[in-house]
Amino acid sequence: MPTIRIPTPLRKLTNNEEVVTSTGTTIGAVLEELNTTYPGLGERILDENGVIRRFVNIFVNDEDVRFLQEKETPLKESDEVSIVPAIAGG
Repeated sequence: MPTIRIPTPLRKLTNNEEVVTSTGTTIGAVLEELNTTYPGLGERILDENGVIRRFVNIFVNDEDVRFLQEKETPLKESDEVSIVPAIAGG
């Protein structure tokens, strides 16, 4: 099963789990499963149209899904998915 690394700001929604697993075979399926398992997580990652928010980066094995197939990016059992919210500073 692909593993999903949860960033610190979202861990309160995953019972403080840093890494969770999913049976999803695409990024979109993983995000749906995460939202079902951990209510409220999906709205922090996806906008009201179901598109990955601009300030959230999702990587599959260090490759940004925006340069792959976005939510249609296929996943293998050994893949690691990282959700990385952008950090603004000044």
